[in-house]
Amino acid sequence: MPKVSSVIVPYAAYLRVYEPLDAFPEPERGHWERYARRTELPGYQDELRRSLADLLPTPPVAVPVHESADAFVVEVDGVVLVCPWRTRLRGWRALSELGEDFPEPVLDALLPPVVRHQAAQDYERWLLRNPDARPWIRTATWQVPINWFVLVSDEERQYGKGGGEPGGAAPVLRYRTPMVQARRRVARGLRALKQAVDEGPLIDGLVDVGRWLEEFHPRSLVELDYGGLVHALPAGELEGDHSAADVAEGIQALRHGDGETAGAAYGRLVERWRAVRDRRSAN
Repeated sequence: MPKVSSVIVPYAAYLRVYEPLDAFPEPERGHWERYARRTELPGYQDELRRSLADLLPTPPVAVPVHESADAFVVEVDGVVLVCPWRTRLRGWRALSELGEDFPEPVLDALLPPVVRHQAAQDYERWLLRNPDARPWIRTATWQVPINWFVLVSDEERQYGKGGGEPGGAAPVLRYRTPMVQARRRVARGLRALKQAVDEGPLIDGLVDVGRWLEEFHPRSLVELDYGGLVHALPAGELEGDHSAADVAEGIQALRHGDGETAGAAYGRLVERWRAVRDRRSAN
């Protein structure tokens, strides 16, 4: 495998949905049943390394030629839940959004126009055959979108310091919540926000993520994972990061008409994530 396999690829956070096996039609259900019985399963760093390896050839492979047959797997109360990678679909979607992150000359250097054009045509043809396709994973670089924190609570926070030594286990910061809870929090959050403001990016983002959640099985599990962002945050800041609590406090304050408390909670969030994004330009 290329050299990229030997490094940790940081700076991306993930919102994942794990569905029970019953949510998948045959023969896909059988595939995931067999897959979940494996003794060794890949992690998110393996997924990123494979994606980066596709960018090494000349010309680069913008989107995988074949869809991934891998997934993330968890077991909750004896129930196996699966989150398919769907790297090909996510690659197409990410490619369509690159223009928002890079000026055209930089984008042309990364991925030549002919490569992007071919990928866009492939995606259009694929969508005609798969109009209802949706990814199980959303990705954000250099941040965790504030609307993601609405889905979870501070009580669901799972933090592990990791090994702390080179080559040791990396820190972990994630939240896991049942789908019914995530949907309920979206509805409550939207009511509070719409009572306080007419419109805005936070409302639009929450509406979008709420619609996405509605496409999955009601007994699914929702996971917010800091992923590679744990490598962009100093250990002390990571351990003290309770962004979900700040969001919940702000929404609760809005519900009671307390704009001052809501503004203070929002200010803490903005300052925390501005410091993370500032590290992007420092590298």
